[in-house]
Amino acid sequence: MVLQTLLHATNYRTPLLRTLIPTVALAYGIQTAAALPSIAAQSERFYDLSGSLTYLSCTAVSLALPYLRARSVGSVGGLGEYLSAPAPGQTGWWWRHVVLSVAVGGWAVRLGTFLFQRITTDNGTDSRFDKIRSSPAKFYIAFFAQATWVSLCTLPVVLINSLPRSAFAIARLAHVTPSKIPQPLSATPYWTDIFGLAIFLFGLVFEVTADRQKSAWLKEKKEKKHEEDFLTRGLWARSRHPNYFGEITLWCGIAVAAGGVLVRAPALGGLGLGSVWGAKVVVAGLCAASPGFVTFLLTRVSGIPLSEGKYDGKFGDREDYRRWKRETPVLVPRVL
Repeated sequence: MVLQTLLHATNYRTPLLRTLIPTVALAYGIQTAAALPSIAAQSERFYDLSGSLTYLSCTAVSLALPYLRARSVGSVGGLGEYLSAPAPGQTGWWWRHVVLSVAVGGWAVRLGTFLFQRITTDNGTDSRFDKIRSSPAKFYIAFFAQATWVSLCTLPVVLINSLPRSAFAIARLAHVTPSKIPQPLSATPYWTDIFGLAIFLFGLVFEVTADRQKSAWLKEKKEKKHEEDFLTRGLWARSRHPNYFGEITLWCGIAVAAGGVLVRAPALGGLGLGSVWGAKVVVAGLCAASPGFVTFLLTRVSGIPLSEGKYDGKFGDREDYRRWKRETPVLVPRVL
């Protein structure tokens, strides 16, 4: 009964809206639920962990809703039977649904646990919240911003998961004229699938390596194994923020893998957008919004500006620090 009510309430005009709107609503709902006890306790201990939970929940819901909706409606024969027929080897979910969802889920689990361990080590505090945790309104804005971050970053995956089975179906009825049936999306990977997933893996490995190098450096500093005030070894010798470079790169990979499929006519039709150039631009823009927002956030708002400002205030008058800044790119690593 609850499921049927949910499906009925979210039965919007197009498959895209039927998945996108509930997913975005869930993001803001979870973040609001996480904000209330955090504001009461004036604690940011679970802020990043709630972000990862939101990523996982939104990805899972975007994957499950179209499947549950299809199961609820069922096949009605004729062309409907064609539309509900998966390609050979496919079940209720397409392999692209699963691969991209697992990619985002794996990233979220890794980053969430890493950040939670880090804030736990730092006695449950994060300097980003020093000026806002005592203000309920400002503190809630941080959770609202995180919901926006999740909603925009997951757009490519939500769009892929919104695709109904008709987008990758095959005709299995002899009386259906093949010429009247649109060519389905290929079950064989497109070059954009391979290229996008390769970029994602590269970015993920780069980010994980940078985080581990920073964690090892901090551990050694606490153990008095060195007296360095800022990290200039490993990937941090090639970029001042290699972890952010990896983060931006992996979301570019997700956008490429999803966008390469979504701009094709069967996908546009499956989303209810129609196979016109305007729809292609809209879908490509929605996919690009994911890495675009991450880049904006990390380079202009909370990532690099906060980090650089903090270090400039501490070490800005030191020549070794100024030399490191002159010789090391701020984001994109130098090759040599």
